[in-house]
Amino acid sequence: MFERFITPRVLEALTDTPVVMIVGPRRAGKTTLARQMTTAGRRYITLDDQTVLDAARADPTGFIRGIDTAVIDEIQRAPDLLLAIKKTVDEDYRPGRFLLTGSANVLTLPRVADSLAGRMETIQLLPLAQGELAGRMPTFLERLFEGKLQVHQDAIFGDSLIRLVLSGGFPEAISRVTEKRRQDWLRAYLTSVLTRDLRDLADIEKLTELPKFVRLLAEHSGQLVNYSQFGNSINVSYKTGQRYVGLLEQVYLVTQLQPWYSNTLKRLAKTPKLHFLDSGLLATVCGLTFDRVKAERRTFGALLESFVFSEIMKLITASDMRLTPYHFRNHVNHEVDIVLERDDGMLVGIEVKASATVKSSDFSGLKVLADSCKDRFAFGVVLYDSTDIVPFGEKLAAVPLSCLWE
Repeated sequence: MFERFITPRVLEALTDTPVVMIVGPRRAGKTTLARQMTTAGRRYITLDDQTVLDAARADPTGFIRGIDTAVIDEIQRAPDLLLAIKKTVDEDYRPGRFLLTGSANVLTLPRVADSLAGRMETIQLLPLAQGELAGRMPTFLERLFEGKLQVHQDAIFGDSLIRLVLSGGFPEAISRVTEKRRQDWLRAYLTSVLTRDLRDLADIEKLTELPKFVRLLAEHSGQLVNYSQFGNSINVSYKTGQRYVGLLEQVYLVTQLQPWYSNTLKRLAKTPKLHFLDSGLLATVCGLTFDRVKAERRTFGALLESFVFSEIMKLITASDMRLTPYHFRNHVNHEVDIVLERDDGMLVGIEVKASATVKSSDFSGLKVLADSCKDRFAFGVVLYDSTDIVPFGEKLAAVPLSCLWE
């Protein structure tokens, strides 16, 4: 049993908010966390039970009537329950009445989008972070904004780093002893999400083409989004390709990282980048194994970037800072993989490099970002596959990747 970063946030929210929803990919640990909070008087209800699901869909209001407090698991399978929950919460606004979990972002559905506004707090749970696996709370983000990073004596690099990235963070996948068994689980997981969860969300006219579509997205992880190219891969339009990416976002397979730009700066790229939210799943879709990555090191770069992005997203959920992630690219292709903007306007930049060496030229994008932001630029790092922190000028440093979970 792993202590999850978001546990304190969920417990705190239950003390002052009527409805709390934990959202994230299926099998990421939401049910395990929610069941830990099934205290005396708080019922546990799962909509994965077909009989329960049929009752919830047939009469949402009657289903909720009489429930004082409850955990309702997989709420996206009966989204009309949210309207019934709104009604009972409006009648009895006590905090902590409902703890919901969802493997799809039901709040994007038009009929429920506004139903619980002001009544619910939503908290995201992604697959296990490296800090959660190690049993410690990393301080990487806080130290990054302070420019005071430090290296742990047990830094992970080289082959150990490759294996770690290939494993990803799904609890059931990393529990498998061999790489083959882990990838077997991930393939079955992907099939289940594409055939079951997406069918619950929408009518998809080319359901059998989705595995091919996902493979194309995997080949473009860490790159700018191109809906026309994505759609052409399965002979659908730009708009349909865009819709399919949106649906895959709803089930937390992928996400789009928006560009950072300022009204005072011209000619910046304003296209989002695509990332898979689990590096193990990404590796499996791309057919990447340890032996292949070792033989073709170039295949590791995009995989590593999505791994780092996912780790950063997990750290954001644990941080008291309010941070928004972006990427940065200007008209001559100076870029920064991840830009984090704090709510006071301060920024940090993170570049990811799948190499044990770093050159001054690797900081070109960070220097452009720093010059663009002036006093708002707090610090910039190139995360690389080694063990030492190396300064590269004012507010710039090469930093070992394992600092992410220190």
